[in-house]
Amino acid sequence: MTSRILTSEVIGIDALVDNHATILAQAEGGAVAVFANNVPAFYALTPERLAQLLALEEKLSRPGSDVTLDAQLFAESPPEPVAVPMGKFAMYPDWRPDDDFPRLAALWGIALNAPATPEELASFITYWQAEGKVFHHVQWQQKLARSIQTGRASNGGQPPRDNSMMSEPDKSVPFGFRGAK
Repeated sequence: MTSRILTSEVIGIDALVDNHATILAQAEGGAVAVFANNVPAFYALTPERLAQLLALEEKLSRPGSDVTLDAQLFAESPPEPVAVPMGKFAMYPDWRPDDDFPRLAALWGIALNAPATPEELASFITYWQAEGKVFHHVQWQQKLARSIQTGRASNGGQPPRDNSMMSEPDKSVPFGFRGAK
């Protein structure tokens, strides 16, 4: 595993424990990367460097303009993030693809003209729950995209029709048949 070290000063954790005050006082920029078992564990900072970083963070968090917007303009609360299990997991009933699923599907080479319908999603979840296979979240989304693509291909690229709806018969008589004018 590669790691990016954000300071030129590096020290082992044992050396830091033995003489932390001297090491931090001599550190260039007031920061030291501390390693444990040849892996970066954390950064040690001088109080002055910490104050600089906190001041910078505060400056960046303030808006660059003195214009303020009314809170009532933003009545909608931001959507709560969907908890996605880490690593591989078996399909479960409440699984949902990401909000930008159609865009991701396009990146994978699957152009969906509409997002997954509740019926398509329910069918997909039910099938894979029974299978009991485990995949990562992105892999489940890729499987869903392919499933929707193949399901819609048999229907001219459109979501499936509602089979419970009564069709309306065509009452016109084609030209050339008896009764046609």
